[in-house]
Amino acid sequence: MRALPLRPQFAWLEITGFCNLNCRHCYANSSSQGDHGDMSDADWIRVIDQLNGLGVRDVQFIGGEPTLHQSLPAFIRHAHKYAMRIEVFSNMTHIRPEVWEALTLPGVRLAFSYYSDNETDHDEVTEVRGSHARTRANVEKARELGIKMRGSVIHVLEGQREANAHHELLQLGIRDVRTDHIRPFGRGAEGAFPQIKELCGMCGRAKFAVLPDGRVSPCVFSRWMNLGNVHNQTLQEIYDGVPMRAARAELEAAFPHSAVRSTPSCLPDCNPSFESCNPQTACAPDAACGPTGEGDGSAVPRMSPRRSVRYANPSISRTDC
Repeated sequence: MRALPLRPQFAWLEITGFCNLNCRHCYANSSSQGDHGDMSDADWIRVIDQLNGLGVRDVQFIGGEPTLHQSLPAFIRHAHKYAMRIEVFSNMTHIRPEVWEALTLPGVRLAFSYYSDNETDHDEVTEVRGSHARTRANVEKARELGIKMRGSVIHVLEGQREANAHHELLQLGIRDVRTDHIRPFGRGAEGAFPQIKELCGMCGRAKFAVLPDGRVSPCVFSRWMNLGNVHNQTLQEIYDGVPMRAARAELEAAFPHSAVRSTPSCLPDCNPSFESCNPQTACAPDAACGPTGEGDGSAVPRMSPRRSVRYANPSISRTDC
């Protein structure tokens, strides 16, 4: 079995399974009944060191709710030491002062999900009353602090006013707003066993996820595909290992478009979430596109809804998910 032709560029670090919300579509089954797993702070620091050694430049801290991990600020600062591009995917309902401080470091940004401009609709998705108000307030605070952000509007309920949520985020000054639907994993699968056909096919292609128990999977959705564990293997061994190569072979058989080709192709490649070719390398912005990428705010932005909600950097070659 041949070695993987692409070196890793991106990693999800799922530092906790604990969350203060109970979103009905959560692919990780996170809730207040979850925990931080058995990865110690030293384990996560070692993982970040190994990511740097592999040449990974983009990381996303995710959960669960990553801001509820007491050591998130330390993890951010350690990754920042290596000049990594860092994103924290948060529900933005509970951010401590020390987390805000870490988020203001250069190269650190926030991502969050938003469901409706109507607090009742939003709170019905999260199943926690008052979550809409707290998220909106912290979006405004992050803007005041100058933290870069992107919002993801996910369609979960019929009539949840996601178009209005989209517009509200733009009005709040969020110029990067993306859309998605329920992924049929975790609670989103409503009890069904996960199916490989529901993935995008790009899982494990220059990226992978490290989970709270140390397991590594091709992405945060394909968590049943166990590639190894950082408790007893290095990330280099896992990425170059037989399970990863077998997973990629299985994915390429199911999704022939995900195989590495010598000729360039249109980005993004992530099906079934993205139905058409909308290149991320061209000017298909999430806000009004001018010579500097800035609009005057007076026009309705031309949206690019098919950009990934999973991570920010569109230059991660052929790894959109």
